[in-house]
Amino acid sequence: MAGKRGDFNIAEVVKELKKAVKGFRTPSVTVIAKKNDPFAVLVSCIISLRTRDEVTEPASARLFALAKSPAELVKLSDTKIEKAIYPAAFFRNKAKSMKEMCKVLVKEYSGKVPDKLEELLKLKGVGRKTANLTLTLGHDKPGICVDIHVHRICNRLGYVKTKSPDETEMVLRDILPKRFWKGFNDLLVSFGQNLCKPVSPFCSTCPIANQCPKIGVDKHR
Repeated sequence: MAGKRGDFNIAEVVKELKKAVKGFRTPSVTVIAKKNDPFAVLVSCIISLRTRDEVTEPASARLFALAKSPAELVKLSDTKIEKAIYPAAFFRNKAKSMKEMCKVLVKEYSGKVPDKLEELLKLKGVGRKTANLTLTLGHDKPGICVDIHVHRICNRLGYVKTKSPDETEMVLRDILPKRFWKGFNDLLVSFGQNLCKPVSPFCSTCPIANQCPKIGVDKHR
């Protein structure tokens, strides 16, 4: 049966998690993605790396008030970009990377954000997580975005047995039914931020606790 791996039914897990995350804060990049703008998704993804959602959303809004396209961002000074996205983690490096990225977008892609994974990965500062999220949220195309929450929870559940987010993505591409690809990151990020925390997860209120082997969990609430 599609979605099953041994006795593990991912379709049932997804169904339960969707119920569990109702009412939780929507991840910031997903909120920004409602503009249906691949550039907004790409830039907010870069800002969000190692940065809390409460910082990412207003930082992105400040930058988009100054520049709504690669061509407009290229015209900004590094200092202006840095000031807009502060206090995002590594804001100076991100400002420099985004500006270099936008120069390439203007020169080689006519100012448009590409809709192919291999092209996105060529851009400075863009890794697999950012590229996949840009595909799914910006271009509405299939992709599997794996951040640390997705990696941790999939391993904790025993759905995968991997050592890195990139490895988890490759395994999920083989075993996760395609109908779940686009929303998988949003779902597990919300679940991971609120219930299935890295340390001492809330297993007592988790809707899938009876299906979860709690791999790597030393203590829980």
